[in-house]
Formats: sequence, C-alpha cells, structure tokens
Amino acid sequence: MTTPRRPRTPGEPPRRDRPATPQQRRTGDRADGAARPRPAASRRPEAAGRVGPAKAPGSAKAPGSAKAPGSAAQARPGTRPAAKRPPARPQPKRLKLADPKRRLRVVTVALATVFSLFAARLVQIQLVDSAGLAADAGTYRYVDVPLPADRGSITTADGVALATTVDAYDVTADPTMFSQDALYVPDGPEQAADLLAPILNMPRDKVVAKLRAKGRGVTVAPRQTPRARTRITDLRNALIKKTDTAVCRAQKAKAAKIVAQGGHSTIDSACVDPLEGIFFTETTARVYPSDGLAANLVGFVNGEGAGAGGLELQYQQQLAGKDGRRTGAVSGTQPIPTSGGSQQDPVPGSDVRLTINRDIQWAAQRAITDQVAAAGADKGYVIVQDVKTGQILAMATSPTFNPNDLSSARPEDLGNTAVQDAFEPGSTAKLMTMAAVLDTGTANWDAHVTVPGTLQRGDHVFHDDVDHGTWYLTLAGVLAKSSNIGTIEAAGRLGPTQQQANQVLGGYLQKFGIGQPTGLDFPGETRGLLADPKSWQGSQQFTIPFGQGLSVNALQATSVYSTIANGGVRVTPSVVAGITGPDGHYTPAAPGAQSRVVKPETAKTLEEMLESVVSDEQGTGNTAQIPGYRVAGKTGTANRVDPQTGKYNGYTASFIGFAPADAPRVTVSCVIQNPQNGHFGGQLCGPVFKQVMEFALKTLQVPPSGSEPPNLPVEWKP
Repeated sequence: MTTPRRPRTPGEPPRRDRPATPQQRRTGDRADGAARPRPAASRRPEAAGRVGPAKAPGSAKAPGSAKAPGSAAQARPGTRPAAKRPPARPQPKRLKLADPKRRLRVVTVALATVFSLFAARLVQIQLVDSAGLAADAGTYRYVDVPLPADRGSITTADGVALATTVDAYDVTADPTMFSQDALYVPDGPEQAADLLAPILNMPRDKVVAKLRAKGRGVTVAPRQTPRARTRITDLRNALIKKTDTAVCRAQKAKAAKIVAQGGHSTIDSACVDPLEGIFFTETTARVYPSDGLAANLVGFVNGEGAGAGGLELQYQQQLAGKDGRRTGAVSGTQPIPTSGGSQQDPVPGSDVRLTINRDIQWAAQRAITDQVAAAGADKGYVIVQDVKTGQILAMATSPTFNPNDLSSARPEDLGNTAVQDAFEPGSTAKLMTMAAVLDTGTANWDAHVTVPGTLQRGDHVFHDDVDHGTWYLTLAGVLAKSSNIGTIEAAGRLGPTQQQANQVLGGYLQKFGIGQPTGLDFPGETRGLLADPKSWQGSQQFTIPFGQGLSVNALQATSVYSTIANGGVRVTPSVVAGITGPDGHYTPAAPGAQSRVVKPETAKTLEEMLESVVSDEQGTGNTAQIPGYRVAGKTGTANRVDPQTGKYNGYTASFIGFAPADAPRVTVSCVIQNPQNGHFGGQLCGPVFKQVMEFALKTLQVPPSGSEPPNLPVEWKP
C-alpha cells in the first residue's frame, strides 16, 4: 500500500525526486513511493454487473490504483466533492532500447535480397546458360585419362625376369606457375631447369622449353624411377622450408598486390621456389634386371612403353594387356578426388616364359663377347639348342646393348643378328651334302675319294683351304679334313647329270630348312637365300655343295646339326615355353613341328663321321674336344660377303657341333664375322664351342660318355 504524498506547504522549497529503482521502473511506481497515475483510458470502472465478490466500502485498492475511497465514481448525490490532488511533477525521460521487431525486419529484408541474387544467378546457370556451361565444363575440366595396363614380364625358363614392369612416375609441370607473375622472377623456368636437368638426365635447354610451353599441363620427363622422384621431392621440401619465412611471405604479398593491379614485381631469389609447379603422376616403366642378358633376343620398348624390337615387339599384344580409362575432373594436371566420374580398370598383360636357361645364356654371352674382342671381329653369335625338343637354351650376340640405356646403344647393335644376319655358311654346310650322298645310297662313309690339289669345273679352278698334293680320302676323311674338292666330287655322284645332281641336293637342302623360315617368326628374321636348283649355273652349282653360293642365318645352321643329332628328325626351333595369362593360368606352347629329313641310320653314320672331325688328329676341329665326352662337330671357313659393297671381303669363321655324340643332348653353334686375328673356324670358334658346351653339359647335369669314339678311318691307301 503506497503512502500518499504530502502536499508542499507555502514557502517550502521544492523536493527533488529520487531516482527510481529497477523494481520501481518495472512496476511503474515513483521513487517517492506514490503510485504512477494510470491514464484515464486504462482505468477500469467498477461495473455493476462484474463477476466476483463485491468489495467492502473503504477496502484498500491494489497497488498502482489511482482511485481513493469516496471518489467521484462512487459519490452520492449531495455529497461534497473530494479535494483535488496536486498535479504530478514531470518524469525524467528514460533511455529507449532498440526495437527488436524493427531490427528483425531489416535483417529479413537483407537476407531476402541476398537470396534473391543467389536465386537469380542459379536460374541463369541452370536454365539460361546451362548448355554452354556444361560444354565448357566437359571440355576444360573433365578429361578422359587412360589407365595403362601393367605390361607382362618376360622370364627365363626358371622364372627369372629378363624384362619386367615397375612403378614409375611421370614428372609433369604447370607452365603457368613458372611465369614472372607467378614466381615474381623472370627466369623461373631456367632456375627450375638447373635443378631438374641433372636429376632427370636431360639437357637443360630441353627442360626450359618444356616449362615455357603453353597450356596448364606438360610432361617434362616420363617414366622416372622412384629414386628420381624422391630426389626432386627432397629438393622441393628444402626449398619450401627455405622460402617459408616472414620476410619472404611479406615480399610475396607485396608483389601479389602489384600484379593484381596489372603491374610486374620481383622478389629476392632467396625467396623463390622454382619447383612449386612440378608434380608427379604415377605410371609404370619397363626395366631389364639383368642389364642386357639376352637383350638382342628379348628386345626393348619405345618411349610409349610399346614393344619396338625383339620378343617385346613380337609378343606386343600378349604383353601389353588392355588399358583402362578414367573420366573425371582435373585441376591443372592433378585429379580432383571428389569430382565423381567413371573408371574402367585395366587388364594386365600376360607373362611370357622363354626356353632360355639363364646360366647357359650368361656363359654363351661371355664367351662370344670375349672372342669377338680377341679376334678383332665385327660381330659374332652363339646359339645353344636342345636337340630333342628344338628349344633354344641360349642365343647370344656380340656386340650387344643395355635395354635400360638405349640412348648409349648403337642402332646396328639393337637387332638379333643370330637370326637377322644372312651369311654363307662355308664348310659347315658340307654336312648336308654328305647327308644327301649317304641317304640316297650314292656312297658309304668309307667310299674312296681321290682328291687332287686342284679341280677344274667349267671356267673355274677350285682349291682347298690348304695347298696339298693328291689326297686319298674316305668319304669320312673328306668331311674330317673339310675338302672342298672332295665334296664337289661326292656331290657330282648324286645324279647321272649335273642338273639331276643339283635337283637332288637342292631337295635335301630345303628339307633341312635352308631358304625357309625357322619357325620363330622373329621380327626381322631372314630366311636366307637358296636359289631354285634349276637355276644353278656356272660355278654356283659346284660351290653350293661346300657352302658358298647360298646363305643362312645362324639358327638355320644350328638346326641342321640338331636334326642329325635327333636321329634325322627336324624339330621346329622354339624360344617360348608358354604364357601365363592375367588370371594366372599357364598355357604351355605347342611342341615344335617335326619332319624326317634323313633315315635314322644315315643320321647315325653322320654322327660318327662328325666325331672324326673332332677326335682324329687330321681333323679340323681338335680344339673342340671335351674330356669325358664324345663330341661331333664341323668347322667352317667361308668367304664373307661385305653387306656394304656386296662383294667378298674377309671371312666367316664357324663351328657347330653336338654332345655327347653317343647320346646327343645339346647343339652349340659359334659364328664370328670378319675376324682380323685369324680366320679359321677351328681356330676361332672351336674354343668358344668347347667353353659353352662344357658349361651347358655341367649345368644340365648330362653324364659323361660311356664309350670311346669310333675313329672312322679318314684315308685309304691306293
């Protein structure tokens, strides 16, 4: 209940109102205790019909009520009016707070405006310009990225990799990040090239040209090793640490403002990171773990990773597999992980397993390399073949190359000369002439042959390699002493006329595979040269019997001796043992096709005749003897046709043989082209044959011979 305010008496100074307390401000009371007058409109009259108990006369009013007992509303007629209250003093103005409703309206209008702009832009993008923007996005943001399949491996017979695929990295760059406006130096590409060129083994100018190219993404160096990537990454991290200082950040910020205003600016070289625009893309690389072992056979791949030579080229389809594809958005050269897209996984290539024995291949490579160097020869090749299966156990050439470093290889060394070179075989071809004579029953091994020092045929006079008087030789002796004259005489007995004899000999040469594909289907393989016997004219019909006037490759020559060692049955040579598909299933290669060339008894007689070449003291192949094993073989020394001039120049030295002669297992051939230090086959290739054959027999654990050679007589007494 509030206390009425006492009226001020005349002469009393005016009283100051005390400030209202918070409670009073909330309830509307005045500071002096008087209730705040209620506006007349808000006063509620006492309605006669109000629901609720009637108040007793003179009862107290609720706080804040302005009415007193005996008010005008309740005065009776004739009652004296109540005295008037003094007028209330004006109240001090209170601080008005902001109106929340108004503030809410302002915020609502602002948000509505912003969202309206967003909606308008969305309508433009989605409806008005949607087609054009979609086309631009598809062209410039989404790319179709090939996913290369892992190339299959090429292995030896025991599974050791000769060619395989490893993880690698394409070093890429964004040329726009090397501009002056990006690095704030004018020579950004040059600075980067100084750092990258030694690591990538590239010319500096070539790196600079790559970094100054147009576009957002270029490949600086494809298929780099993980070691190269690590070196570049370490260098990049060191540069980041060096340039991430307060001074450098301030310089870059200042330069960025100037560039943004259309100007150019530079910063200190110590604050430049010239490698910030270098990136890496995962890929694969072809490596050859044995550093050139069987390189001329295995071949190599080109810069795109496709086969470009040798078996890599021949089996490109099987090795390559099937590439996959990935479609997605990129930023510069880097994919955006959350951009969606589609992906088709690649299918790995198949593994090709060869028939090559790694150890025998190594021994053959070492032996021919050493001898070519010692003889001062142009080149040479060694082939090792299984006589029963026709499988190639080794095929080595010299000089060779390292497929891991093609840049240092000579173009003429990249091929496989063992099957790509055609040469006149010389005396090693006499075996085929003797086979024709024996197989047709024209003569036996012990037939008497009188060999003069010279022989006139047509307009040509023939000689042997050594000058001699008249020799009295058996047919086995003609082969053992490698007499050209004796061979011409024996071949002349194949028919009643020279033409008929030519036809018979020509037929046997063809059955031995001369002038025919070897069956390897090797890229660039030569089939040699054998003219139609009907066209043999002049001296050619007399030189072909002793190996001049026709040409062969080294594998064809080797196959002739394997045919005799296999009882007269020729087996098509092979170098692939089988293929393992992407599913891991191994499919062996089909066995080589077989064809009989001579009767078994003819082959047996020829084996014994060839043993005389090696074992007889008058034979030309004594250097090929191997203790404990019977060896059959033949030397060859032929005039060499210079491939540059097409004329005879120099010699071709060779030796081909097999062992053990009593149970043949392996054939080894050696050919050396244009030697300068000696030229006889027995002198140059005999030791190579012995070295390789001895190693092969031990590697294959072939037991020694159980008998002595027959030592067929080579001479007869008139």
